[in-house]
Amino acid sequence: MSDSKDSLQFIIAISKGIARDMRARRTVLFFVVLVAMLMAFVGAVPLGGWLTTERPILFLLYWGACAWLTVLSILLALYDMLMLRQEAKRERRRIKSEVFGMKDDEKEP
Repeated sequence: MSDSKDSLQFIIAISKGIARDMRARRTVLFFVVLVAMLMAFVGAVPLGGWLTTERPILFLLYWGACAWLTVLSILLALYDMLMLRQEAKRERRRIKSEVFGMKDDEKEP
């Protein structure tokens, strides 16, 4: 029981690190998109005849993994976009207070 709990805490810590660090997040996003594109190409061209409906379990597993990676890349991109907007908003507030010497809720002179 403690091994699974330790493993879960380790996975959560890695996920938090990836989510908080922009460079790590974008690196993971790059590789997820790359693997999803590679899987889509390989599944359609070289393995197209082999991954047929004659092997429904293998077909579903392969294309399910490809779909999961695609959804993961979309969610990571949306999260990255939201974090970028939040960081830009924070920077605008900092610059406004630095230049005008005012807080966010005050009106400009």
